[in-house]
Amino acid sequence: MDQNYLMNLENVIKQMLTPLKNIPLNLVIEATSGFSIVPFDFSNQNDLKILSNLKKVAKETGSLINKKGIKSIRPNEVGNYIEDYVKKTLNKIGYESEMPKTISGKHRSAGYPDLLFKDDLGKINYLECKTFSIENVSTTLRSFYLSPSNDSKITEAAHHFVISFEVYVYKKESDKNIYKIKSWKILTVEKLLVDVKYEFNSDNLRLYSKEHLLAEGII
Repeated sequence: MDQNYLMNLENVIKQMLTPLKNIPLNLVIEATSGFSIVPFDFSNQNDLKILSNLKKVAKETGSLINKKGIKSIRPNEVGNYIEDYVKKTLNKIGYESEMPKTISGKHRSAGYPDLLFKDDLGKINYLECKTFSIENVSTTLRSFYLSPSNDSKITEAAHHFVISFEVYVYKKESDKNIYKIKSWKILTVEKLLVDVKYEFNSDNLRLYSKEHLLAEGII
């Protein structure tokens, strides 16, 4: 194979592996979905009412969870359970909430954002549910993920909020921990900076094909 071609190919791959840093999330959302993030406006009365209601959601969700706690082996799984509690509380205070439908009209649980709710004006708002611990909240541990999709869950220009709960181990029960809530945060992410890290992947069909097999056996 031509040596110059190999060198050019190697350089292209090296560039692909160089992470892109500090990209504004609002630009990423608009480029991948076609819809912008509507900034939160402290001078807008409807925005202030949404924030007031999200505070109620945070408090009521935390209190509801703390009645029994969330049973889980791993702390990073707790956020999956919290989503259902937040949805119930949103509906309880009068906000119609559901899992966002994709452009094709499908409900998909995986991917950003977790929920949508309609405010008093009937406008859609997106909400991501997160957890954190006091030990990692100020670290560089990655906690926000967005994977672009041809069938995006973002189908309107809207506010994008994050509701996050500080969790702690209340007690152990058998092989699982019982997690409870200590505090909460509500965030707006139109100014959030994100990074892109590329990866190479394969699938089982290719990985386990006979051309790679050296040996196999039955136990």
